Amino acid sequence: MSPSSSSPIPFKPRHPLPHLSSQTLLTFPTPQIILITLNRPASLNCISTLQHHELALIWDWMDNEPSIRCGIITGAGQKAFCVGADLKEWNESNNTGKKRSQPRSGFGGLSNRSRGKKPIIAAVNGLCLGGGFEMIINTDIVLASSSAVFGLPEVKIGVVAMAGALPRLVRTVGRQRAMECALTGKQYPAEEMKGWGLVNEVVEEDYSGGKSGDRGQEIQERGEGYKGVVKRAIEIAETIAGNSPDSIMISKYGLELGWAGIGVEDGTANVMHVMKDKGVDGGENMKEGVRAFVERRRAKWVDSKL
Repeated sequence: MSPSSSSPIPFKPRHPLPHLSSQTLLTFPTPQIILITLNRPASLNCISTLQHHELALIWDWMDNEPSIRCGIITGAGQKAFCVGADLKEWNESNNTGKKRSQPRSGFGGLSNRSRGKKPIIAAVNGLCLGGGFEMIINTDIVLASSSAVFGLPEVKIGVVAMAGALPRLVRTVGRQRAMECALTGKQYPAEEMKGWGLVNEVVEEDYSGGKSGDRGQEIQERGEGYKGVVKRAIEIAETIAGNSPDSIMISKYGLELGWAGIGVEDGTANVMHVMKDKGVDGGENMKEGVRAFVERRRAKWVDSKL
């Protein structure tokens, strides 16, 4: 059983699951996919100091657990994915002098995370502001409900988006759009963010039989009923998980070299070196994939050793 969940773990993990508070829910839509739910809907899923470190532990656990191939992050309730930092906690820290902390990997253990091995999908189900926006900029695929709203309102309250969003936003949407977003504090609808290239797909809400994005204790108890943007995220995660885990991780690594500004020739040489050094080139999954294609059957992948 997960330390934070009443639903059974559908496999025997090689590494112990991190201990989590009720603020962070960890469930398994399939044995190869994890779903992380920010579970503070009454506070619009703002993230506390404790939760930053919990999330960092989960992402590290995911990368080190061989059977997990993809992660999803969403927010509980219909109103918000995440509106950023817990400002009440921040205000108390200002008044008492008590220092707040974040892991080196940034806001939610994600905004400044570099070279994560496995893909992460953001299922944005409402307000995605401040630190919430900083997190999704550093995910690999962003899906948004049609009512989702994005923005960096930090300048309106005298702070700065300093968890990694500013340089990443320029690279994703270009200088002028990034300047508009960061300097005005304006909020943007999901369709506009799709046009900017920040959102991959906009998903219509599905309220049938339940509330779209209502992923809190209901998921913990039933482990079912995924709808709307979360359902679509699971579909994409299942497609990813059905591919060679070695190929997925090496491809992600190569793309991130390009994101980091590595030249094409150097980046390609680096990818080829890693493939040979880690035994991927000519390895078990590569042989199985070619064999399965020739035999016209579905490949049976083994967990990656990367």
